[in-house]
Amino acid sequence: MNKTLCAIAIGATLFTPALAMAADIKIYGRAHVSLDYLDDGKDYNEVGLSSNASRLGFKVEHKVNDDFTAFAQIEQQINFASGSDDKDDSVNFSTRDTYVGLKGDFGQVKVGRFDSPFKAARGPANFFGDQVGDLRNVTRAYNHRFDERNPNTIEYQSPKFGGGFTAKAALSLHNGTMIKDDSQEESNEKSKAYDLGLNYKAGDLDLAAAYEHYEEDVSRGERDGVRLAASYKVTPALNLAGLYQFTTHDQDVGVNADAHVLGVAADYKFAPKTYVRGQVFHREVDSDDANSTLLALGLEHRFDKQLRMYGNLAAVMNDDNANLTPWSQARSNKPSSSQGVNAAGETPVGLSLGMRYDF
Repeated sequence: MNKTLCAIAIGATLFTPALAMAADIKIYGRAHVSLDYLDDGKDYNEVGLSSNASRLGFKVEHKVNDDFTAFAQIEQQINFASGSDDKDDSVNFSTRDTYVGLKGDFGQVKVGRFDSPFKAARGPANFFGDQVGDLRNVTRAYNHRFDERNPNTIEYQSPKFGGGFTAKAALSLHNGTMIKDDSQEESNEKSKAYDLGLNYKAGDLDLAAAYEHYEEDVSRGERDGVRLAASYKVTPALNLAGLYQFTTHDQDVGVNADAHVLGVAADYKFAPKTYVRGQVFHREVDSDDANSTLLALGLEHRFDKQLRMYGNLAAVMNDDNANLTPWSQARSNKPSSSQGVNAAGETPVGLSLGMRYDF
């Protein structure tokens, strides 16, 4: 992958002057690292360094005429802790949101692999995104996986209407290939994902609603989800938010039974560049002793628009049959059962000191 990155960087340097004549090109990125102490409440307790959804990306936009503008993005996850991608050094240079599309007065259409409307709908309440305490630790649990970046997706987004509304509709055509060969016992014709989303943003109010359905042949099985999220700036310094999610799975047993997630969050600017935030989200499962509650408290100082530092303390209170942690999402340091973590019936805790630099 390092050779691929070098080739792309060199190519971008050589050809950017010529391309800039026809298109607006931007190179951007994020370096997000943290030092963490993680304790599963039982046997595991370690200090580690984590890269948290760090990325490098390229955006391009080109106005074709008064009716159409073409746009594209290529984005790759980068591990600033180990110097490699979090998953595999051999992956292609497009592990994050990567797409091409057209936009105009009609709205916009794009194709590729990118956040689903359901995933994007957590935005108003996402105060601990990519950090210890991320709300996805309870909304994206077990086989109830909905905060996904679906492949092979076509998405339409409407222009604004009604004073602040936008609507989205997306179709992910298949997980991998629709072609059946001799190595496959069954085709994956029923491996589509369907999304509908509605957003409203005006003044101090931000609302999001989404529905998502995965067919029976997709990874982790057939499932449906509904999500509602909202935030409101009570004052210029105080932002309050809430989220509700209901998900069902065709397995419908144990931790994969029907699940409700409900919670609130708050963010308060108590000094010119310093914020304190907190949240509580409860996952209620229609099964015995399978509930979990996520708690998080954080302090963040923003030196400017690009650089911030923070400290977080987060915990998950698990029932006897629940096994969630506050550190399992969007991080390279996310120890699990293979590293000896066993949080069933425990209260795992994470303490994190982090730095995020956007460029």
